[in-house]
Amino acid sequence: MLDFGQLRCFAAVAEELHFGRAAARLNMTQPPLSRQIQVLERVLDVQLLDRTSRSVRLTAAGRSFLPEALRILRLAETATHITRQVAAGRAGVLKLGFTAASAYDFLPRLVMACRSAMPDVTLSLREMVTKDQVEAILSGQIDAGLIRPPVNHPELESEQALAEPLIVALPDGHALVGRDALTLEDLKGEALVGYAPHEASYFHDLLIGLFAGTDLQPRIVQRLTQIHSILALVRARLGIAIVPAAAERLRFEGVAFRPLELAQPRPAELHLAWRRGSDDPLLAHLRKLAPDLH
Repeated sequence: MLDFGQLRCFAAVAEELHFGRAAARLNMTQPPLSRQIQVLERVLDVQLLDRTSRSVRLTAAGRSFLPEALRILRLAETATHITRQVAAGRAGVLKLGFTAASAYDFLPRLVMACRSAMPDVTLSLREMVTKDQVEAILSGQIDAGLIRPPVNHPELESEQALAEPLIVALPDGHALVGRDALTLEDLKGEALVGYAPHEASYFHDLLIGLFAGTDLQPRIVQRLTQIHSILALVRARLGIAIVPAAAERLRFEGVAFRPLELAQPRPAELHLAWRRGSDDPLLAHLRKLAPDLH
């Protein structure tokens, strides 16, 4: 069986064509170097070197074997480097799921942080709703996901990656645009573009919770799934909307945004979730980066 030590010894002698210089290059003495070459020749059952007291020359077999030996050594060196990089969380492929709204602000910042801290890591990104991300993590299709809470599955772990305030989206020219900030009381009687109860259940429940226990029940005129679609209806003056602060990053023409002041803050949360017990070093590195982006 071929041995990397034997290959390194042969390559050194073949390139130096001198046992003394090859031994010095490998930081060893000549006798063990000669023995390694002899063992390699017995394993291959060919003579690789013509040796005399004055010279060393490659045989035809040696000349043919040298590029293959060098290729094997390079592959071994590359494999060692990649393995160490992966073990340290600096190389490999990280498969990450994300919700559409997280792509407005948090995801781009996370991607840039990953590219800076882990330049040799390939990010494989998949836009998916929270339910599909949970299934993809459990099946191994993705390594982690940026999902909306709660995360109740016993095989998953999660931690908060983002908590952003809610803001009010208004069509340009609306009477409330002149206010610096708004309260729920200011929205009384306004037509509200809301969220679909199943496809956008997190934001639907969050919106309903804002008005729970008050006499300010919203007059919801449309229920949609995607925030950019909701903003389009706001622009069309079908109503106003309560959206996460990142929606302002879309710079939607014809739509103004104002802070929403609440007696008890109800931020829109985004969690990083992964399979419980995962020992993936890339995931560990990702978990260290995410909290710094709050």
